[in-house]
This record gives sequence, structure tokens and C-alpha cells, in this order.
Amino acid sequence: RLTQNQARGIARLARAHGNGLIDLSNRANLQLRGVTKASHSALIEDLRVLSLIDASPEAEARRNIIVTPFWIANDATQGLMADLARALTSSDAPDLPSKFGFAIDTGAVPVLREASADIWIESGPEGLLLATCAGAKAVTPPSAVPEAMALVHWFIAAGGIHEGRGRMAGLLAHQALPKGFDASRLPAQNGAIGPSAHGQMVGFEFGQMQAETLAKLAELGPLRLTPWRMLLIEAASDVPRIEGVITDPADPMLRVIACTGAPGCTQAHQPTRALARALAPTLDAPLHVSGCAKGCAHPGPMRTLTATPVGFDLICDGPASGIPARVGLSAENLMRHPELLSKAP
Repeated sequence: RLTQNQARGIARLARAHGNGLIDLSNRANLQLRGVTKASHSALIEDLRVLSLIDASPEAEARRNIIVTPFWIANDATQGLMADLARALTSSDAPDLPSKFGFAIDTGAVPVLREASADIWIESGPEGLLLATCAGAKAVTPPSAVPEAMALVHWFIAAGGIHEGRGRMAGLLAHQALPKGFDASRLPAQNGAIGPSAHGQMVGFEFGQMQAETLAKLAELGPLRLTPWRMLLIEAASDVPRIEGVITDPADPMLRVIACTGAPGCTQAHQPTRALARALAPTLDAPLHVSGCAKGCAHPGPMRTLTATPVGFDLICDGPASGIPARVGLSAENLMRHPELLSKAP
């Protein structure tokens, strides 16, 4: 959650120390683009004034937590977040892989099931659950964080740091969870553009905005970041027309995901966003356009176009590194014949 003053400050710092572009990530992070080695130190100090910097880089690396944007003041969410952050940043906290993460999903209905996390504390049929991708167990508000940390120590002892890129799913592919876990979990939902009981959800093309856009949104209320590359404007009942802000849940740009692509990313083989923007109105299902096989913008399975040195490969339902059904498609041909995305080869 960003206060209005923090959001205004970030917008100002994005212009002063970066190139004015701001990205929202699928880990509910906000990223300032164009920061250089020369401008980095001053940026960190200015962010520290806004209370947006951890006590140390080590604490920042461990505190990898996504929180449901649909929390209510004085519910269990904020206390669980504070307790988990303290446990992860204490002097005796275990060292975890950089991508290992936690989700606190304690709203009325779970919404973070697809978030990039390894351990969830979420709403269950009769209370709280401690969950992984392979099972869950009942916990209470006082026991949830200690149980989560016990699961972390089990993960390390079982060799999880060296399995599957240091993620829980890699370990659980061949290792059973400790006794007490089962598959009892509530059905999950995702966030959506539009009004909710908590305010107004808005989106952005490719999850990116200009600093001026963030400054204008900050005037409407505090902002809650989400893992869907959207912002929840707290308690807002309406959103005025702001350039670059998506308020229509049927906007075709919500059907496409694309990374920065070439030339902005040195790993990318082709430009991505012009192609994604051109294809968006033709799509009947979501599409991921990735500049390389890493799939940074969406690591999970989806209909995907993966850039290669000679064009794009089409993966029908898989990650950017998946097995392609078509290879060597050019951007120009895809724009002229978008039906290639749905026709069987």
C-alpha cells in the first residue's frame, strides 16, 4: 500500500532519477525504469525519506511477500504481514533463494493462487490455511507465521534450495509434504478491472505507466499494488479519464502480456509490444508475447509467441520455453494473418 504522499514522491523520483517510466510486476512490485549507476544512490536516499527502503539489502531480499489488495482495516492481514516480515528479517532468519516468496491471501475469497509464491497463508473453509501448491493445513492467526517458518526450515532440510530453481514446486515434484497437509482449499478468484468493495481497480498497457500517470492517480486516494499489474485505488467510487489508464474490463489490451522486448532488453531477440498491440483486438483468449525463452512477463503456461533470432515460435499452451507448434513466424505475417494463432499446424 502506498500512501498518497508516497505515490506522489515515487512519481517525482521516477522523473528525477530514471526515465519516467514505471512498471508493475507480477510480484506486486513497482519498478522505476532508466535508473543508472550514477543516479541510484540518490534515489535510494530519497526513497528512504518516504519510508520505502528496508533496513538492509539482506532484509529486502528475504522480505518477498505479496499481500492481497482486498484486506480490510483491522483484519488479520496486517498483523500477519508484520509478523512474517519480522520473522524473515530477523538476524537468525534462514537464507532462501531470491525467488522464494510468500503470499498473505486473507480476504473473504483467495485471489493470489496464481501469484508467484511458494507458501501461502490464505482463507480456508473454516479459518486460515497454510498452503503450498500441493496441499494445505489448518492454522490459527497466532500459529500461522511460526508454522510457515517451520515449513521453510523443512524445505531447506529436504534439499529444496537445490531443487527446481530453489522453488517449493520443484521440491514437491518428488517429495511429499510433512504430515498434516491435505488438499482442502477454497475456490480462488482473480482481481478484475472495475469497482469493488475496496475501491476501483485500474490497469495499464503491459503494466507500464508514465510518472505523470502515477501522480494523477495519487490524487484519487492511497494505492494498493497487485500481482495482476493493476492498481487498486483505495475507497475510490469513480475514476476520471486519465491517459494511459484502463478502466474498461473489456479493453482488448488486457488480453495481451508482453515484456519490454528489443531493443529495450538486451536478452530479447525481437520487438514485442508493437506486435502484441496489433494482435490484441483480434484475440479471443489471452496471449503472451515474449522477447526470449525466459518468459519474464509471464512464467506460467499460456498461448505464447516466443521471439527467436529468426522470428517467433508459437507455443499453444505452455511457457515461453515450451515446445512450439509453429516456428519461424514473422511479426508482419502474424499481423496480416492473426488466424495463425488459432489454426492447427
